[in-house]
Amino acid sequence: MKKIPLKLASELIKKADLYNCIDFINDDPIQIPHSFTKKEDIEISGFLSAAIAWGNRKSIIKNAKRLMSIMDNSPYQFVTQANEKELIPITKFVHRTFNGDDCLGFIYSLKQIYNEQGGLEEVFTTNYKTNCSIEESIIYFRKVFMKNIELHRTGKHVSDVARGSAAKRINMFLRWMVRNDNKGVDFGLWKNISMSALKIPLDVHTGNVSRKLGLLERKQNDWKAVCELTQNLSEINPTDPILLDFALFGIGVYEHI
Repeated sequence: MKKIPLKLASELIKKADLYNCIDFINDDPIQIPHSFTKKEDIEISGFLSAAIAWGNRKSIIKNAKRLMSIMDNSPYQFVTQANEKELIPITKFVHRTFNGDDCLGFIYSLKQIYNEQGGLEEVFTTNYKTNCSIEESIIYFRKVFMKNIELHRTGKHVSDVARGSAAKRINMFLRWMVRNDNKGVDFGLWKNISMSALKIPLDVHTGNVSRKLGLLERKQNDWKAVCELTQNLSEINPTDPILLDFALFGIGVYEHI
């Protein structure tokens, strides 16, 4: 674990407080699950929005809203009850390389998870209860999720940390579901995963900022980098290291250091 200068730690905490607020929602894909109140709707809309969260944020939000519209803005009911005719519009959905076949595979897999596995929370927390490892939880989730995916190409949209993926989108989704600080951004719906166990949603912006600040030495944005950065952030806030995600993301996107 790297020793973080006190001045840097203090500045990052201030930045996290600045960006971890309701206004953050307006320009972020997290606004999609915030448009729902039912737990399962929040989970499914959040998972699907996070799954397409790469590229231009305006495009991500626009397409996530379009996907929710296709699902009649009732994602849980749609996932668990839609018939073959109602699923046809899903096959037309496209976000960058995530196409209609991929989306349909996601819907089928989510249907199985909610109808037979107890839902996303159950799948992610079952393994966590055994070993308290987010890495193992993500690996287990992927195994369950991929059981109902027929197309090999669709697997590219489900991060494989066993092969070194940074799993940015899954870690972001987990942050949304687990973190609970009453600031109104993250939901804190899932109570059986500790905030201290979460991993940083590492992307290009976060990685570049972290390296410039001396928080990350590893050059690749992979799982090893995720673990290195999260460990260093835990020195600043051991109970909630991913709070600093707001600081790193905000500095990278809005301050362009």
